[in-house]
Amino acid sequence: MPLMQHIHLASYIDPGTGSMLFTLFIGLLTTGYFFLKKVWIKIKFLFTSGGSKGKDEGNLPYVIFSDHKRYWNVFKPICDEFEKRGVELHYWTASEDDPALSTPYEHVKCEFIGEGNKAFARLNMMSADVVLSTTPGLDVLQWKRSKDVKWYVHTLHAVGSAAGYRMFGLDYYDAVLLSGQFQVDELRELEELRGLPAKDLRIVGCTYLDVMAERLKTMEPAHNERPCVLLAPSWGSSSILSVYGAKIIDALLETGYEIVIRPHPQSMTAEKDLLEGLMAKYPNSDDLSWNFDNDNFEILNRADIMISDFSGVVFDYALVFDKPIIFTQSSFDNSVYDAAWLDKPLWKFSIYPTLGIELSEDQFPQMREVIDQVIADTSLAEGRERAREQAWAHRGESVERTVEYLIEKHGELVEAAAQTE
Repeated sequence: MPLMQHIHLASYIDPGTGSMLFTLFIGLLTTGYFFLKKVWIKIKFLFTSGGSKGKDEGNLPYVIFSDHKRYWNVFKPICDEFEKRGVELHYWTASEDDPALSTPYEHVKCEFIGEGNKAFARLNMMSADVVLSTTPGLDVLQWKRSKDVKWYVHTLHAVGSAAGYRMFGLDYYDAVLLSGQFQVDELRELEELRGLPAKDLRIVGCTYLDVMAERLKTMEPAHNERPCVLLAPSWGSSSILSVYGAKIIDALLETGYEIVIRPHPQSMTAEKDLLEGLMAKYPNSDDLSWNFDNDNFEILNRADIMISDFSGVVFDYALVFDKPIIFTQSSFDNSVYDAAWLDKPLWKFSIYPTLGIELSEDQFPQMREVIDQVIADTSLAEGRERAREQAWAHRGESVERTVEYLIEKHGELVEAAAQTE
C-alpha cells in the first residue's frame, strides 16, 4: 500500500466518532470556561472584601433549573410567588425561547444558560444553597452534583408514579416534592432496595394542576359539532405511536370524528424519524391535526375524550377536566424504569381502569363504538374522584407549600453554616 494512502486511512475518523469527539471537546471547553469564571469570582471577592466572611457573590440562595420550556407551567406559579414575596430567585433554562425569559420580573432573574453540554457544564460548577428542578438523573449522566450546592430538590412534573422515571432518576436528590402518599411509598421502597439514605419527601400538592383548575373556572365548556378525540401518547418503544403507529391513526380516522394528535415533546428528538414519517403520511386536514402547543390547556379543554398510554397527561386531563380516557398499557416494558425494582404495578396502572377502559388492537375495527361507550359511561366519574383523593393532595395550596418548604430549608442551611463558623 502506498505510504500516503496508508497515512490517509490511519488518520480517518468516521462521522459518528468525529461527532462524539467534537461534543466531548465542546463539553470540556465550556466546563473549563465556567471553572475559570468561578475562580475569578472568588479571587475578586477576596480582594474586594478583604478576606472578610460574608456571602460569596457567586453563591445564589435559590435556583430553579428547567431543561425545557414545557415545564414553565410547573415553575411559573413558584416564580410568581417568589416575586410576590420579594425574594430573590434565579431561574436557569436550557430553552432559548422559554416564556420565563420574557416575563417582567423584578426579583426573579431569568437566564438562558445554553443547551446540552453547555447547560450541564454551568450546572456542574454552580454555587447555590437550594436548587429546584424537574430534571431526573442528577449525578447519573451529564448533570453532576456540584460541591458548592447545599440542597437539591426535585419536583414532579406529573401526578403519576414517582417510580416512572428512567432507572436511578431520583436517587441522588436530597429532597423530592410529591402530590400523594403512594409516591412516598414507592420512593421509600426503592431507597430500601438500593441501600440509599432516606430523602426528605414532602407532600405539597401539584402547582400546575392547581393553576389549571383555577383557569378552568373561567372557561366556557367546549361545544364541538362532532366528538374531538385527543391522541396523547408518551414516548419510547412502549408508546402508542411506536407500538401501533399508522394502525391506530387509520382506526381513529375511520370513526369520522375530529382527531387531534399531540405527541410527547421528547418524541421530537428521541424518535424524530418515526414522528416525521407519520406526519408526512397524515398531514393536517379537516379530520386530523397535529398539536405542538407549549401550553396544552386549550386542547385538553376542547377534547371530549383522550387516548393515551403511560403518559402523565392522563391525570391532567382526567383530574382537572373530569373527562374519560381510553388507555393502552399491555405493551409497557418497565425494564429501563425504576418500576422494574418494585414487586407490584405502578400506581398509575392500577388506577387507570377506574378512569376509562383499556384498548387492545383487536378493538380497532370497533373504535367508534368503543369511544361512544366510554364517553357515555357516567360511572367513571367515581374513579376520577378516587384518583384525585390519592394523587392530588392539598389542592389549591401547592404553591404556598412549595415555596414555604424552599424558604424554610434555606433558613436551616444558613443557620447550620453559621454554627460551623
